[in-house]
Amino acid sequence: MISWYPVFLKEMLQFKRKLLRLGYIFSAMMAPIIYLVTFGLGLGRTVRLSEGTDYLTFLLPGLVAMSSMNNSYSWVASSLNLSRLYFKTFQVYIQSPIKPFSIMIGEVMAGMVKGLFASLLIIAVGFVVPSSFAITLIFIITLLLNCFMFASLGVITGMITKSHEDTATYSNFFIMPMAFFSGTFFSIDRIPMIFKPFIYVMPLTHTNILIRKNFLDTEATTSLFVIVFYCFCFFLIGSILMKRYNE
Repeated sequence: MISWYPVFLKEMLQFKRKLLRLGYIFSAMMAPIIYLVTFGLGLGRTVRLSEGTDYLTFLLPGLVAMSSMNNSYSWVASSLNLSRLYFKTFQVYIQSPIKPFSIMIGEVMAGMVKGLFASLLIIAVGFVVPSSFAITLIFIITLLLNCFMFASLGVITGMITKSHEDTATYSNFFIMPMAFFSGTFFSIDRIPMIFKPFIYVMPLTHTNILIRKNFLDTEATTSLFVIVFYCFCFFLIGSILMKRYNE
């Protein structure tokens, strides 16, 4: 039942070495803080939202969602890609008695931890800046599901890429558009109707909808089911790729 733990522990030991470097923490915070200062404290003063909240309170949950997405995804995708193609340590996992399903769990759990760590940095900043930012039970559940979802997607990317450069290509085509068009910086209600079908297909859109809710209304319940569906699909596909690996 705990055969996933050695995989998870190996990733955490690598993560611990990075945490001991002061520059890593600053680099993890740099991009979200730039967005926070530029959009929240700068441009946000001129933005009026129909929801009745100030822009900074609207922006902070979106930054948490975006940061958890980026870090959960990139950690797993890059780690798997490098260990599979360059260091050849992934082949050791496959040849060991550990089942592919356990490897999948260990990698996803490690990605979740990194995503949660990056999110906690943004949350800490959110309590310092002047806003009505608050953490609710829905916020916590959504954050955990978001980390799980994109860590699972990171496994898929890490398993199908043929070079380290391909990881950046997938990120540019899928992760970056979600960061800017899924309701992180502005309400998706302002998006032209012709683009909304594409916007609602993006997983982060539903994370941004749900993470800003204080209670489960119809919209939040729909987004919750969509997120759970994506979590199941990504995890299942990643597990199948692990099982069928034959390089």
